[in-house]
Amino acid sequence: MTGGGEAMIDVAFVGGGLANGLAAYRLATTRPDLTVRLFEAGEAVGGNHTWSYHEGDLGPGGHEWLAPFVTYRWNAYEVRFPDRSRRVGTGYRSVASERFREVLEATLGDAIETGARVRDVTPDSVVLDGRVVQARCVIDGRGHSPSPHLRLGFQKFLGQELELTAPHGLPQPIIMDATVAQADGYRFVYVLPLTPTRLLVEDTYYADGPDFDEDRLRGSIDAYLKAHGWVARTVLREERGVLPIAIDGDIEAFWDDKNSVAASGLAAGLFHPTTGYSLPDAVRLADLLAGLPELSGAAVFAATRRHAVETWHARGFFRMLNRLLFFAGVSSKRYKILQHFYRLPDPLVSRFYAAQLRTFDKVKILTGRPPVPFGNALKVLARHRLTGELA
Repeated sequence: MTGGGEAMIDVAFVGGGLANGLAAYRLATTRPDLTVRLFEAGEAVGGNHTWSYHEGDLGPGGHEWLAPFVTYRWNAYEVRFPDRSRRVGTGYRSVASERFREVLEATLGDAIETGARVRDVTPDSVVLDGRVVQARCVIDGRGHSPSPHLRLGFQKFLGQELELTAPHGLPQPIIMDATVAQADGYRFVYVLPLTPTRLLVEDTYYADGPDFDEDRLRGSIDAYLKAHGWVARTVLREERGVLPIAIDGDIEAFWDDKNSVAASGLAAGLFHPTTGYSLPDAVRLADLLAGLPELSGAAVFAATRRHAVETWHARGFFRMLNRLLFFAGVSSKRYKILQHFYRLPDPLVSRFYAAQLRTFDKVKILTGRPPVPFGNALKVLARHRLTGELA
């Protein structure tokens, strides 16, 4: 789809991924007086993804307006570790990019422009091949890019959506199956039962680097299916991704580099530091934008920067846990930290995923038999946040 003329518009979204898509939808449905445009470099918005979240991650309002996007719903999920397996009685939801795209196209129509090669952005313009689009506000949501101001680990995965030859019998998702052989950091398999005979299976790694061998991961998925007696009739699609896991950094300097252009999603540093989940933050940012009294470039930059910085500072505990996960023990034993965490009751686990831990929750997480050597933990926490060197 292509946009219309080049008259001044109110809000230009650069990048048609999750955060910008939800924000554009929220503005279009709550403030129809605004002219909104969404510029996507690819052939379609939404790409090839499955975004998930826990029921406790959103309040009633967020659940209500996000409902058209939700493709799959379950009342519980499982986790499996070598020495602990359990069912967690918290609802789990997933948004497939196909549904995401359908809802956005039905709502935004010709306001979506695909195949848009964006050369540059300023707070009030989008520079494309051969033309410049003027806007009162520009929001850059083109995803994560490396920054010298953030120290990151990586959650990388390859997933296959599979039609099986027989029903799989899985009643709810397995969001972490760490009973598999550990390799390249903390490894687990993520499984979503989409229909009685269809699964999404992702081989996932919490690793120090972003690179991975796709053929090896395909082989790992095939081995996992065989171990469970599942036979794939068809591979319907593949998805792959590398999500940032926040170790630490200077969020103010990170935003200083944006040259006063507002940002969303991973480009804004808005993601759960430990899990990499980004949908709840995208919903909250969309609500924030929809409620702003002024949508000038300066006002939106100030508001999004303030929100991202406050969110980052509020989540320091999670980055501390990540440093323990990545640096305090042998990489093949990283699973023990998550296994230890899942001894805790469902409500606390829910607050963890929602990034809304109470003080006593943090105490509970850190007590009990430590999953990493105490001396190692102290050394890791004493290191400088960006370089890794002793402070």
